Amino acid sequence: MKKLAILLLVIGIFTSCGNLKTNEEVTVNDIHNPASADVAVSKKLAENMPVITFEKRTHDFGKVMQGEKLSYSFKFTNTGKSNLIIEGTSASCGCTTSTPPKAPILPGETGEIKVSFNSTTKKGPVTNSVVVSANTYPVHTVIKVTANVIIP
Repeated sequence: MKKLAILLLVIGIFTSCGNLKTNEEVTVNDIHNPASADVAVSKKLAENMPVITFEKRTHDFGKVMQGEKLSYSFKFTNTGKSNLIIEGTSASCGCTTSTPPKAPILPGETGEIKVSFNSTTKKGPVTNSVVVSANTYPVHTVIKVTANVIIP
């Protein structure tokens, strides 16, 4: 009985491995996460991905009075070779919000992400990050706003 169980286990392992693709080229349709592109996709394919290039990644509001509501638009260009799709943005603090473009950004075109900062509950030096998630490699790009909040 024990030998039969071992035999069935070995047969099961070898037959289940028969579904694996071997000696086939990986295509873009096989990739679902750009973060794995450097491992699974040829260098040629990685060169054709969108690239988000910001004019600057940090904006300093300088000295602001507590309670001020400020905003800045981070301008960027798709310097890659395919459409840039921003999947979302996420701020490090509830006092910071961001609004990304909804439409794809074609190669060579520009766009902007508006970041708003509410200093009502802050004091002193403040740095808040916004993580931009897109179909780029790497998937996440960080932009930041800073301020020195003065209490009136």
